[in-house]
Amino acid sequence: MVKKRQEGVGAEQAPVPEIREVAFSAPAGRPAGVEVLTLASLRERADACRLSTPHRPGFHHLLLLDRGRLVHSVDFREHVLAPGDLLWSRPGQVQHFGDLTGAEGRLVLFEAGFLDPSTAAAARVEDWYGPAVRHPEGAAARHLDAAMRALHDEFGALGGLPLDIHLEVLRHLLAVLVLRAAHPGGKTAAPGGCEAGETYLRFRDAVERDFTRTRRVADYARSLGYAPRTLSRATEAGAGVGAKEFIDRRVLLEAKRLLAHGDQSAARIADRLGFADATNFTKFFQRRAGTTPIAFRAAVRGGVGAVHA
Repeated sequence: MVKKRQEGVGAEQAPVPEIREVAFSAPAGRPAGVEVLTLASLRERADACRLSTPHRPGFHHLLLLDRGRLVHSVDFREHVLAPGDLLWSRPGQVQHFGDLTGAEGRLVLFEAGFLDPSTAAAARVEDWYGPAVRHPEGAAARHLDAAMRALHDEFGALGGLPLDIHLEVLRHLLAVLVLRAAHPGGKTAAPGGCEAGETYLRFRDAVERDFTRTRRVADYARSLGYAPRTLSRATEAGAGVGAKEFIDRRVLLEAKRLLAHGDQSAARIADRLGFADATNFTKFFQRRAGTTPIAFRAAVRGGVGAVHA
């Protein structure tokens, strides 16, 4: 839906659509929660214009590029994938494909709830701040390729097993793939130990849920039952930044998404993100991004706002 221009940020720009939300939709006759396909089949069935337009899927994408070159943008970072590279974009991230012509690869789409909880935790599938692109080499690359190949083969073998068994096999094969993708170097321990890792994960999930309501570390500490200093230590170990910095980065990211891919005024964005007014939001954005919201929106829409990986 396109909204009419409101007063505020970017008032001189033409109206643009809101970020398109994309829900998972299983193909007819296929198990719910997962789909396995190739880039060739994606090109055949998908509208290239819709793929190249910024959208926010509600499910995971795992893409292993086999041949060619592919440009893919995830939350303002433009990634150039070469053969052997693995892309992992997560629910809620704003993304869009570049030109798919000449690129060949294998793609897995899955909902977060498709995996069992222990696998999801071990692979940290809910870690929205994990790297979008990985460059596996040697044995890690061979293991990923084998896991992806096995999953594709099983998905195409519908009818060889009872549906419930086929579904469980897919779940287990996907578990192997995401675990390999999450730990390509074999490192599994979170910095700071198990307790710090669990504290960080709880804090991260709370921020994802509540960042539009509060940016105060003390509020999160109180709701989670930790001291603010404990949260900061755990976040330093898990994300490399303090708790306040972590919160502010999440707010800034959402502000950039709304500015670049929507048509809302500064006042409306401020309200959505929990700021008292547009002035406070503008000061926050300028301090964090080094530019004003209107300048950021103009730069991104002018094609100069992308960050290259």
